[in-house]
Amino acid sequence: QMQLVESGGGLVQPGGSLMLSCAASGFTLDYYVIGWFRQAPGKEREGVSCISTSGDSTRYADSVKGRFTSSRDNAKNTVYLQMNSVKPEDTALYYCAAAGPTDITTVQDVWLLGELLYHTWGQGTQVTVSS
Repeated sequence: QMQLVESGGGLVQPGGSLMLSCAASGFTLDYYVIGWFRQAPGKEREGVSCISTSGDSTRYADSVKGRFTSSRDNAKNTVYLQMNSVKPEDTALYYCAAAGPTDITTVQDVWLLGELLYHTWGQGTQVTVSS
């Protein structure tokens, strides 16, 4: 059974940093594009980032560009989201999701399709940015 488990969320002060992890079980992440999404209270879920199978291609929402970085360690079957210079508006439940298997090398099209191609989702980890 394919499963994704997010971890690393918590309370962080504005301007601080946090690293989220997305660990896979029941399948190998090597051939899957991984997306990070978030949902704030009262708002729709939105895409945060997307990373290709190799990690060489990434896309980010404008709201996090330059502050968040997605990376992956396929040997550890884990994808990461490094969050720097966090803001109160980053407060949300953060999810990772898998799309694939695929051999695509760039994620532009996956990013433009939003949630459409993602079929396996984690339960989410809460990030709260507050002083």
